Amino acid sequence: MFKSIVLPVALAGVAFHAVADEGQWQPHQLPQLKSELKRIGITMPAEKLADLSKHPMSAIVSLGGCSASFVSPEGLVVTNHHCAYGAIQRNATPEKNYIVDGFLAKTRAEELPGGPNTLVYVTEKVENVTDRVLKDLGPNLTGRQRNEAISARVKALIAECESDKAYRCSVPAFHRGLEYYRIRQLMIRDVRLVYAPSDKIGNFGGDIDNYEWPRQTGDYSFLRAYVGPDGRPADPSPNNVPYKSKDFLVVSAEGLKNGDPILLAGYPGRTSRYKLPSEVRFARDVDLPGKAATITADLDVIAQATKGNAAWDVRYASVAKSLNNVLKKSQGLLDGFARKDIAAIKDVQDAEFRAWYAKNGKDATLLANLDAVIAADMALSREEGAYAEATHSDLLKSARTLYRLAQERQKPDAQRESGYQERDLSFIKARLTRLEQSFVPKVDQARYAAALNRYAKIDMKLRPQGLDALAPAPSSLDALYMGTELGDTNKRLAWIGKDAAAFEKSSDPFIVLAVRLNDVAKNLEERRKEVDGNLDRTIPQYMAAVIAYRKSQGKPVYPDANSTLRVTYGTVSPYAPRDGLVKGPFTTVEGIVEKATDKDPFLVPAALTEAVRAKRYGVFKDPVLNTVPVNFLSSADTTGGNSGSAVMNKRGELVGLNFDSTYESITKDWYFDTAITRAIHVDIRYMLWVMKEVDHADNLLKEMTIKYPKKK
Repeated sequence: MFKSIVLPVALAGVAFHAVADEGQWQPHQLPQLKSELKRIGITMPAEKLADLSKHPMSAIVSLGGCSASFVSPEGLVVTNHHCAYGAIQRNATPEKNYIVDGFLAKTRAEELPGGPNTLVYVTEKVENVTDRVLKDLGPNLTGRQRNEAISARVKALIAECESDKAYRCSVPAFHRGLEYYRIRQLMIRDVRLVYAPSDKIGNFGGDIDNYEWPRQTGDYSFLRAYVGPDGRPADPSPNNVPYKSKDFLVVSAEGLKNGDPILLAGYPGRTSRYKLPSEVRFARDVDLPGKAATITADLDVIAQATKGNAAWDVRYASVAKSLNNVLKKSQGLLDGFARKDIAAIKDVQDAEFRAWYAKNGKDATLLANLDAVIAADMALSREEGAYAEATHSDLLKSARTLYRLAQERQKPDAQRESGYQERDLSFIKARLTRLEQSFVPKVDQARYAAALNRYAKIDMKLRPQGLDALAPAPSSLDALYMGTELGDTNKRLAWIGKDAAAFEKSSDPFIVLAVRLNDVAKNLEERRKEVDGNLDRTIPQYMAAVIAYRKSQGKPVYPDANSTLRVTYGTVSPYAPRDGLVKGPFTTVEGIVEKATDKDPFLVPAALTEAVRAKRYGVFKDPVLNTVPVNFLSSADTTGGNSGSAVMNKRGELVGLNFDSTYESITKDWYFDTAITRAIHVDIRYMLWVMKEVDHADNLLKEMTIKYPKKK
């Protein structure tokens, strides 16, 4: 009966048949996939892949939003160009524009500071703490009480784990709250920019080619992790030394061919594979159209406000790039939902599950409760979206963060809200400092004015109660921006440590506004706790039933992505996006020259064009393609956060970097379609070829361990 399927560790010892290449697997699950890995040609033992202390998993790291890997024992890290974009932009000026011209440090002394937001996380331990989070939570708790009880237990687990300050710990939920794992990561905070090609290579094709295939983008860059002389993480200092990474990936220039197996390891961000049909329709009909419209409008404002000013354009380059990426993904999801009715597919799956549950489930009220809590979640999300429009200013966000920090610091550290504890202080300082690299008062004001105008058009029933009377009018913004001192980094940081009373007495217009909006913000937060607590009570019961149902069918059961270390697998594969059209799995350097124009984003460095025309391909020439491959496709299961993930061959050697998906694949976050889901990777041979023939990064080529093709 159903009582046998509600145990927390729902997957332990479960046998099942994997379906195609679907699944973002926790490393400890890989031994269950032995036969599948063997079937596609992976020769590495599954048990080795499951061990975080052994190669290759010990070389896979997170950048806190992107993935990366060590490629030398001297802390050298390879990731995507767009993942290092913040560090590149931070060091760029109109005179030394490393975005356009690229950057290469020939010596360690020439490496540039990545900035406080550039961090490397090395996962060392993962342990199941489900019992410690969920045990003995009474059935009579309100949603808010349950939410706060879980939060308190999670914070206690984190504090216990972070007794050694070299580590950053987290306790994310898996299977929508059915399981919790505590993850301990070494946090390296002195990370330096080593090498990034010109964006004519690293971002070739720009937003036009984003999510498109064929693609010819050299989306790679190198960072280096530094620690104190004692080998422990330390604040940036000239006395620091390269981190001695326990393991690193051997780079293989031997290449892949169509049908070859690949492994991919990284930190995928978020997927929604287990969402209900109502949640799919909310995303399709409400959330995504609203997000796309807002971002489109915001980008138009940024473009207009920075037009003709090179310095401002550099400051907002990273902001615009990030927004464009989210926009294209949102639009891709909408187009994917229009092309294939995923909601209807989910309807059928949901009906079949509910029929099974009617026979096997014990709690007759579960599904009705589930529908109710999801409806409440969606309704509150609309109010939160309206609030975001009414507060869409970087200066206001800074003021709100500072005031909230002052309020939380009145409490004992363990009782503060997550994000405002002492462990979070360095991150808050980093965000407030980072603003100086991506902020111009006139641009921020233009963005805020446009957002307030958008807010005014939102149905009054969807706005948070009381907000209309408190939000500023667009016509009043001149006085706010002229009267504030928060645009000055030193004065902004000086507010850290001041008590709440100082904020409440301040005459700075943005601080006054933050204080004025506080009650509305807190009300939304309290309501969110109630909704989330009710979700935390109901969704895990639903997920336990779903897991049992899928197990009964022999289907794979893996958790949705949640920014934790995962492994996926697949093969180098073409695909057919529509009838009569097959897109092959490789692009080549000739395609770069063919696409080249005299306008951005299809400008090509002269040295690259010359090397292609001279056919100086050397050992990087593919024997089948008879040229250098640039990008390739695989059937691996990826999503945002997998950017920079190591793509490995059957022996665990680095053969590429994940950086994107095809446009038709974007809906895979919600539904994995084996026929058209393809991830896009940089072929390591192109990266090495550019390093040798174009940028002459010989020092890095010597530092890495590279396996070249055997001479025939």
